[in-house]
Amino acid sequence: MYRFLLTPRWWGINLFVVLAIPFCVFMGIWQLGRFEDRVQSHEQAEKAPDPSSRAAKPLDELLPVDKVTSGRPATATGTYAEQFLVPGRELDDRRGFYVLNMLRTESGKALPVVRGWLPGSATGARVPAAPKGEVTVVGDLQASENTRSAGVNARGGLPSGQVGMISAATLVNLVPYDVYDAWVTLPEAEAGGAGGAMKPVPAAAPEGSGLDLKAFQNLGYTGEWFVFAAFVLFMWFRLVRREAEAAQDVALGLVPEEPGPGLQDTPEGQEDPAKGPEDAAKGDPEDPSAPDYDVASTPVR
Repeated sequence: MYRFLLTPRWWGINLFVVLAIPFCVFMGIWQLGRFEDRVQSHEQAEKAPDPSSRAAKPLDELLPVDKVTSGRPATATGTYAEQFLVPGRELDDRRGFYVLNMLRTESGKALPVVRGWLPGSATGARVPAAPKGEVTVVGDLQASENTRSAGVNARGGLPSGQVGMISAATLVNLVPYDVYDAWVTLPEAEAGGAGGAMKPVPAAAPEGSGLDLKAFQNLGYTGEWFVFAAFVLFMWFRLVRREAEAAQDVALGLVPEEPGPGLQDTPEGQEDPAKGPEDAAKGDPEDPSAPDYDVASTPVR
């Protein structure tokens, strides 16, 4: 009854099922592992001491920025250079902008420093000037922003002197020197400015260390992949059952076999399709009206 499983058509179906189910299971386990990693990172971040409470270290000792060094106090010495405003940033449920300055270090590279936050629009805003001369800053270390970071404006088209993303890839096109692939935010912002004293910008948690929406997306994807695997197996059993039932019906004679070509009866009033045009023109030899009717050969009844 199940000999049809060995046909070329079913070989293709079986091969698809054999490959699809392990793939779906593998993807489901991988997504589940991603969710568990995020949960573990979140638990470790909660148990770990506040990064800002640790002793400050030189910037070069904390690079590159990762989940361990993110938020750690870093020190750097240099002179302030270009100043940029970062619009569209919220703080305490108020919309405003960051004041960002480039700190030129002795190595020639510059460290982006967020000196503070001011409310209102960045266009035409009056902000306090950066300190003159050589300064030593101590700020919480942050990784360069990307398009997934909160508040980032990746559309472009901003006025001169404004940037939508704090990253080395963006700033290196605006200044004639190299930029560190990191930035710091001052825990105690400077006073002054048209909007009053600048407020310090708190350091953000490193990306992927909390139970955010992406973590629960991984959990949802896990369920989807296991559902796909179950659906493939269900459809295979359903197709096999239908094929087996059809074969059983034919074996029991419940489904008549289709007559072969030439075995079908010609309906009354229609010409036999096997007869050609010449046969139709000759007519029936026993018909007196036919042109080939032979009177002498006709037997007398």
